[in-house]
Amino acid sequence: MATKHSETTQLYLGIDGGGSKCRAIIYTQEQGVIGTGVSGRANPLHGVEQALHSISESTQLALTDAGIASDRQGELIAGVGLAGVNVPHLFEQINTWNHPFQAMYLTTDLHTACIGAHEGQDGAVIITGTGSCGYAHVGEQSLSLGGHGFGLGDKGSGAWLGQQAVEQVLLSLDGFQQAIELQQAIMGQLDVNDASGVVECLAGKSSSEYAKLAKTVLDCAAQGDSVAKAIVAEGALYISEMARKLFTLQPQRFSMIGGLAEPLKPWLDDDVASRVSAAIAPPEIGAVYFAMQQHAKD
Repeated sequence: MATKHSETTQLYLGIDGGGSKCRAIIYTQEQGVIGTGVSGRANPLHGVEQALHSISESTQLALTDAGIASDRQGELIAGVGLAGVNVPHLFEQINTWNHPFQAMYLTTDLHTACIGAHEGQDGAVIITGTGSCGYAHVGEQSLSLGGHGFGLGDKGSGAWLGQQAVEQVLLSLDGFQQAIELQQAIMGQLDVNDASGVVECLAGKSSSEYAKLAKTVLDCAAQGDSVAKAIVAEGALYISEMARKLFTLQPQRFSMIGGLAEPLKPWLDDDVASRVSAAIAPPEIGAVYFAMQQHAKD
C-alpha cells in the first residue's frame, strides 16, 4: 500500500478518549491529518484495560487509514487526552502503561479539548456528551469543573438526561405522576411494555446506554412535553452556571463541544449562549498540539 507521507516525516498520534468512543488521528506537520480511526469507549473509570484496548485499536485503525504499516507505531509521538484521568490513581495507571509508541504524553480530555478549541491559545471549554465537564486555562491559572462520572455528577450530559427521563417514566408507570409523551417515547425506543421491561433493559447498564436516550428527551422537550422540558431546563441551567464559573478566569474565547453542544445551546441562559464560539479544532488535534508542546520540552 502506498503511504501518504515521507518515510522521514515525524508522525504524531492524537487520541481523544471518552465514555462512548475513542478517536485517533495520525498527523504530520506538513500534511495535517492523514489517517483516522474510531473504537470503543476509553474512560478508565469504566476499566483501565478497556481504555488501553480502545487506544490500541483506534491507533491501528488510524495507521491503516493512513497507509502506514502497523509495526511503525513505535515511531509515533502520542498525545493522549482521556476522560477519567483527573482521578490520580487512574492517571498513574495509564501513564505507566508499557505503551508501544516512541513517546506518550497523557492529560485529560478537557485539557486537549481546550487546546484544540482555541488552537493552543488560552480559553474555556465545556464538553457536553455522554458526560459533562468544564475547563478554563488563562495565563498560569486553570479551573476544572465537573467530570465526576455517571451516578456522581455529569449533570446536563446525555447520560444524565437519559437517566432522569427513565426515573420520571418509572414514576409515571407507577402512577405517581403523568409523563405520557415522554413515557411513550422512551418505552418505544427501548421496545418495552412495562416498568419491569424498562428496568430489565437498563439496570446496571453503562452511561453510554443512558446517553442513547438523550435525543428522545430533547425531542420530547422541543415538542412541549412538560416533564421532558423540566429535565432539559435543569440540565441546561447547570451548564450555564458551570460556564459562569469558568468565566471568572476571564477567558477570551469559550467553546462548547460534544454531541449535546448544539442541541443544548437554545436552552442555555442568554448571557452564556451569546459567548459561545466555534471550536477551531477538535480534541484529537488538541492532543497532537499537546504532544508537540511536551515533546519540545524533553
